Amino acid sequence: MRLNELAPAPGAKKKAKRVGRGIGSGKGKTCGRGHKGAKARAGTAIKGFEGGQMPIYRRLPKRGFNRHAPERYAEVRLSRILELIEKGRLDAKQPIDEDALVAAGAVRRRKDGIRVLGPAAEAAAITLRVTHATASVVAAIEKAGGKVELTAKSKANSEA
Repeated sequence: MRLNELAPAPGAKKKAKRVGRGIGSGKGKTCGRGHKGAKARAGTAIKGFEGGQMPIYRRLPKRGFNRHAPERYAEVRLSRILELIEKGRLDAKQPIDEDALVAAGAVRRRKDGIRVLGPAAEAAAITLRVTHATASVVAAIEKAGGKVELTAKSKANSEA
């Protein structure tokens, strides 16, 4: 087989319909678009238009609320922190704060804070200072003899 012998499968290619080539073609003058109106024009698309009927996006009730500026947190698993302690990139004797986690490469950047996720089957006796931590992480660290200090602002302070 040579390049000049390659051809698409029979019926795979269909010739384009040539419109606007006289009334004898069956697609002349208005080219199958009818007379005037938005749908006869080029480059228009009426999204959500249902022929004058009330569109579905207006018939259905609105629910919920989306915050325009939600807080975004960098997330790291407790197992990853313990792994970095074993490798010597974090010191378990010193308090582990958000700057230490960024420096160790646990997260790329702090964003609005760091959230530590579980579940943790085992934990070390470490002092962890982060914005958020799940209940399982707090329980595991306190069971091992460490403590978790949350640095997030309380709701009472943020509302006042």
